Amino acid sequence: MKLNPDFFRHTMDGATLIVPTADAAFRGLVQGNKTVGVIVECLEKETTEEAIVDCLCERFEGDRADMEADVADVISRLREIGAIDD
Repeated sequence: MKLNPDFFRHTMDGATLIVPTADAAFRGLVQGNKTVGVIVECLEKETTEEAIVDCLCERFEGDRADMEADVADVISRLREIGAIDD
């Protein structure tokens, strides 16, 4: 899976924005925290949920099961707006 090229990540003051281009069907902005930023950063190249969780575990302290749930939730929401290509 990978971030759809009709979307890009912008980071500002610790917040991550996922911004659609004019070619995207979704209209609006998605705002997230640093964790969402890392997830989207990983999605900028072909990856898997497991690889994203591994990246989060390297960067942040916390329970792996919680990170797995967070990754699954973010990916699900990004799929809903068409921001992920499988």
